[in-house]
Amino acid sequence: MSGSFRMVVGATLLCAVVAAPGMAAQESPAIAAASGAAAPTPPTPPASTQDVPRGASGLPLPRFVSLKSGRVNSRIGPGLNYAVDWMYLKPGLPMEIIQEYDNWRRVRDSDGAEGWINQSLLSGRRTGIAAPWQRGKDARISLLSRPEEGAGTVAVIEPGVIGTIRSCNGEWCEMSFAGHSGWLSQGLVWGAYPGETIKD
Repeated sequence: MSGSFRMVVGATLLCAVVAAPGMAAQESPAIAAASGAAAPTPPTPPASTQDVPRGASGLPLPRFVSLKSGRVNSRIGPGLNYAVDWMYLKPGLPMEIIQEYDNWRRVRDSDGAEGWINQSLLSGRRTGIAAPWQRGKDARISLLSRPEEGAGTVAVIEPGVIGTIRSCNGEWCEMSFAGHSGWLSQGLVWGAYPGETIKD
């Protein structure tokens, strides 16, 4: 797809469908984007914190970040002279940095697609996608009132919805989705590694 754009429209691909516990979640229209990428899978954590490799920036690799703006080009190589492969149109979309070169970061999205983005377009603000590997499977995910199985449901969300990560304790993440805050099992969050702790 060299030289062509893949439009990732956040309002469609990662739409936020949030329902109060008493209301049925409504289906949202989906516009399929042509993609040769494999189905998304949960992130794999680094072996241990001591074994984590570091990039030229001194920060660990891999690590999660998010997009700063709503119009970000992903290139086939680390520089402006490389062709734009995809364009992301969703601010806050989580990305996984897997390589660094100068001020360019090789990133992977939740669909497994990779490209190079200038570091100035990335933010350290942590966001996550609720179980993107379950998109299109008529699944609903309960946002819970407490970090434990059987806790009350705050809201019901669709797989693929983006939320802000407030904290993670290694098993559960406290997140906000469209004004609703609650807890998700950390294994359901693409944007936090299993066992990773994140403090607000």
